[in-house]
Amino acid sequence: MLKNSQLILASSSPRRQQLIRSLNLPYTICVNDVDETLTEKLTPVEIVEVLSTKKAAAVFEKIQSKNKHGIIIGADTIVVKDEQIFGKPKDKNDAISMLLQLQGTKHEVYSGITCIDSDSGKRIVESQKTIVHMKSLQIEQIERYVNTGEPMDKAGAYAIQGLGATIVDSIEGSYFNVVGLSLSLLSDMLGEFGIEVI
Repeated sequence: MLKNSQLILASSSPRRQQLIRSLNLPYTICVNDVDETLTEKLTPVEIVEVLSTKKAAAVFEKIQSKNKHGIIIGADTIVVKDEQIFGKPKDKNDAISMLLQLQGTKHEVYSGITCIDSDSGKRIVESQKTIVHMKSLQIEQIERYVNTGEPMDKAGAYAIQGLGATIVDSIEGSYFNVVGLSLSLLSDMLGEFGIEVI
């Protein structure tokens, strides 16, 4: 493994921070707000790759003058059903509306990861898709779940790693991709920078 290889996570997400911590590599958090508005029509893969790159690139620019070194990691996750994109809900009513549309069906979760070497500027961008089958739910169940507050900062208005696990029937693909950061994919990407996770 490269010596002094530090990861710089360009995310304030507690879930992504917890996942990065599990790699047992030195890391810091550095976030620079970016405009996530997209003016052109993009595919789900393009959306998460563009937004993860925006996040990582913003931190890359921010730390250039601060003598910070490492691999910057940006990530973005969206939920897609029938070509409709579900981001984070605006309020409780929006969360209820999202869950009413997702319940009893399957949808896709796309997560993009961008890694940038702060010294060389080398950039790698990848994405992954997981299919999620959600249980059929009664409106009362959805309202009770939304009232816990858990869905409010999650794409698609549910947290598979929390109480939301009780409303998911099954998944096809990476569980951690649904949480927001595929550790398997990230590990492969870090390997291209000479960082061996195991």
